[in-house]
Amino acid sequence: MNIPEKEPHLEKHFKASEFIRDVVIGMSDGLTVPFALAAGLSGSVSGTNLVVIAGVAEIAAGSIAMGLGGYLAARTDREHYENERKREQREISEVPDREKEEVAEILKQWGLKEPNITSAVESISDNPDNWVDFMLKHELGLEKPQPQPQRARNSSLTIGLSYIIGGFIPLLPYIFISRAQTALITSVIATIIALFIFGYIKGRYTGYRPFRSAGQTTLVGGVAAGIAFMVAKIIS
Repeated sequence: MNIPEKEPHLEKHFKASEFIRDVVIGMSDGLTVPFALAAGLSGSVSGTNLVVIAGVAEIAAGSIAMGLGGYLAARTDREHYENERKREQREISEVPDREKEEVAEILKQWGLKEPNITSAVESISDNPDNWVDFMLKHELGLEKPQPQPQRARNSSLTIGLSYIIGGFIPLLPYIFISRAQTALITSVIATIIALFIFGYIKGRYTGYRPFRSAGQTTLVGGVAAGIAFMVAKIIS
């Protein structure tokens, strides 16, 4: 009797959380800030030339500032990880018994029984590098960042480009429509649609319910854009 072979079990896990986080940071700001600026200016001008010039200037400045912020944040993450790693290395060298107790406490929280905990602690502590990695991940919740400057460079580029893409969505109607009020209405519709699509895609990639993510992103982005618009309107 031939027993049919079981199909291999393939698990799909999302492994690009840092990339998605950077896209979310850049795109969300890119959709709201240029929209607010353009909408605020729409109430004080009849044409769209000034709106386009100001919008492009803001997108350029905003993308550079956001990209630089992402670069510095990535460097800070790396430095924080390295500092914590050195601290854990020092602790397992100076107070190994206390560190073993912390490993045991983590394993207890996972539901392991006492005899298994003892052997597991000894196995983990046999290799200092694995021991440090275990403590960083499960005690401090730190994941090893990408090698620097790769992570910092990728983060700055991702955030900056996402900001540019997001920024041109509400600005495009002002480029193709000469009447400011008509362009404003079109920009509002385009921004809401973009927020919904962006939220849906974000939900698909992060494993969150896509339509719920789309609704939340549209609501939060819409409220943020509305508040920013009112501030810009008051100032203008």
